[in-house]
Amino acid sequence: MKAAPDALVRLTWAQPEDLIGHELRQAAEDGRDAGPVLRAWLAAGGRPAPDRAGASPTPAAPELRALALRLLDELAAIPAPSAPEEPTPWPAIRATWSAPPAASADGPTAAARPDPRLGPGWPRPAGPTPARGAPPPAPDRTTGPAPDPADGVDPVLRRRLEAAWVGRAVGCVLGKPVEKLPLEGIRALARATGNWPLSDWFTARGVPAGLLAAYPWNRRSAPTSLAENIDGAPEDDDLNHPLLGLLLLRRHGKGFTTADLASLWLDELPAGRTFTAERIAYRNLLLGLEPPHTATHHNPFREWIGALIRADVHGWTNPGDPVAAAEQAHRDAVLTHTANGVYAALFTAAVIAEAAGGRADAHDALRAGLAVVPPHSRLADAVRFGIRTAREEADFDRVVDRLHACYGHHHWVHALPNTALIAAALTHADGDFTHSVCRAVSGGWDTDSNGATAGSIAGLLAGSPDRIPDRWTAPLKNRLATGVAGFDGIGFDALAHLTAQEAARS
Repeated sequence: MKAAPDALVRLTWAQPEDLIGHELRQAAEDGRDAGPVLRAWLAAGGRPAPDRAGASPTPAAPELRALALRLLDELAAIPAPSAPEEPTPWPAIRATWSAPPAASADGPTAAARPDPRLGPGWPRPAGPTPARGAPPPAPDRTTGPAPDPADGVDPVLRRRLEAAWVGRAVGCVLGKPVEKLPLEGIRALARATGNWPLSDWFTARGVPAGLLAAYPWNRRSAPTSLAENIDGAPEDDDLNHPLLGLLLLRRHGKGFTTADLASLWLDELPAGRTFTAERIAYRNLLLGLEPPHTATHHNPFREWIGALIRADVHGWTNPGDPVAAAEQAHRDAVLTHTANGVYAALFTAAVIAEAAGGRADAHDALRAGLAVVPPHSRLADAVRFGIRTAREEADFDRVVDRLHACYGHHHWVHALPNTALIAAALTHADGDFTHSVCRAVSGGWDTDSNGATAGSIAGLLAGSPDRIPDRWTAPLKNRLATGVAGFDGIGFDALAHLTAQEAARS
């Protein structure tokens, strides 16, 4: 009997014939004239990039794959008109700031001052606002035992960080079953169980079979992330990367280099657990490239969301200092990303740092995030649009519809739509934990990543895990599953203590 041929290995997010389609989309976004390359690709029988999957179903012929590699090089040689307004090096980013933000530990941050870049739509919420330097109203943010001199951990910060870790896990798990689904599918599945506007875990109970056939749950996530089967927080890249960031700081401190992060990945992160820009950078490391070239060589995902999901730990460990958090996040992000992909990480780290200081509301934190982003960049425009739209619309479904009308042409993992949605969700929720994570997930696109980031920020604003509703915390059982060595089964309380230790290090 003749043996069956071996099954093909279709490595996602890495095949040249798929990368070229994504690079053509990136060229259109940053203003490069890719017409000749596009015509050459289509004339040779090339296909567009896969819409939602990481790889096309069948491999390209060798000559077509070789052409894709040549065309990727041709596209890389075309200068982007957006480059002067969207630099990647840290000194050039700082040079775009109209006024350098200051750390809130020593006085008001840029977030506390009026900023003409923000434009209309930034009124303060109704009601009195505590002055900077005045004690905030939440007792558990201002009282409690003094820091333990043995390890320098502030118990109040530790509880705040525990809420952030828990919130990140809640938002991630909430978004996992509907990752990759279109917006209409998310809405239909939730409505079928009376869970719209979204306010609780997704469930398959009571969902018609025909609807599930039209909009199937994410195959890998459904067994662990629906209301009926959540048993602790399951493994996810949105939770693995904060663990790796914590491990990075424990090994190298806040002065780590981008090369330190690269070495850590090669030691501790299996290539199969990387995606999009992270997988390309990993491949580039194995080819012998050094950062920052790891982020640019044949990497059409360099402005996607990957660096954003790695930014939390940099904000958590720089409470009240959004500039330090952004600089730390920059050294992380440039391993894999450029320009707007980097800005999404800077924005997120700064928002989180401001919230971690314990004296900011959601709107203060968002201002702090925008203050570290080049003001004329597409990322800044997207965040401002998300915030302004959330201010203008009482119905969050209408906010989401407007975001999708403006940014729906981007890939669902791109940084621009997802960061705009996170900013809109936090603005509309006005600090409420449930509303923050549910709005972020209900907006579609990268649902688990958006829910995780919104949950981290909303957890910090809550100030303590006790202030997160029990229906969210109880199923997670203070237990996180992960493939990152030494962390599997760890509790969020233990993670908060380790994170607070790194925050205390100079």
